[in-house]
Amino acid sequence: MHADTQDLTRNDYELIRRLVYAKSGINLGANKMQLVRARLGRKIRTGEYTSFRHYFRTIEADPSGEKLCELLDAITTNTTHLFREIRHFHLLSSIIKTWVEDRKWCADNPCLRIWSAACSSGEEPHSIAMIAHDALLQHPGIELKILATDLSVKVLSRAKLGTYEMHRVGTVPANLKARYFQRIRGQDGQLLFQLIPELRKIMTFSRFNLMTPSFPFRHGFHVIFCRNVMIYFDRQTQHTLVNKLASQLRPGGFLMIGHSESLNGIDHPLMYVEPTVYQRQ
Repeated sequence: MHADTQDLTRNDYELIRRLVYAKSGINLGANKMQLVRARLGRKIRTGEYTSFRHYFRTIEADPSGEKLCELLDAITTNTTHLFREIRHFHLLSSIIKTWVEDRKWCADNPCLRIWSAACSSGEEPHSIAMIAHDALLQHPGIELKILATDLSVKVLSRAKLGTYEMHRVGTVPANLKARYFQRIRGQDGQLLFQLIPELRKIMTFSRFNLMTPSFPFRHGFHVIFCRNVMIYFDRQTQHTLVNKLASQLRPGGFLMIGHSESLNGIDHPLMYVEPTVYQRQ
């Protein structure tokens, strides 16, 4: 008999809420019971679990962490589109073009490194790749590497494909769409647009938890995008994350956050450039 999805008790919710916070930094707060009931109810209805408490205990007992990944996939929301908050991409293009016109910068930086730190299903790093590659067209000596990470394995599997339905490439500037997308047919014969191999090969997609105590990256980044993820974190978690991100920026590097986010009230070493844009001095 399948469990009634309404049997999520306050105690069950608190167990799940604390687990999500401890493992991802996402603070569901006290008023997201209905969201959790709806998102996790699908798991309960499969009959694999007898209750929400049983599901929680199964996650706790799973040494592989796969059940935890499934939980976080179900809880997190991944809403995005290509060239979302386009001001950041105009600015990125301008920044890169300024850098590469400086001979000393080029001599000191044979590789331009950019990190999309909450890449969801890939729209952000794909947009970054188009802009950065375009800005470097006259400077083939500079290598471009883009790291794209997310907590969700499910969205990363989509991101790696770099494939979009026709209506989803409507936000891509026409010149970039013509240069960086090739038309392919899906298994059902549907017309799809896929990023060209040259662009896909400069991107590395990897699961990464921003709550990791210390970041393992050997090289600093020139630009970090960490947009529309801190809105889920409490102030202390935001403070910790921003300072870890700042430590990964090369001198003169930029951090870009979401337009609904702010670093006001957070102690950090970055210089304010404009709303949602900060620079390491």
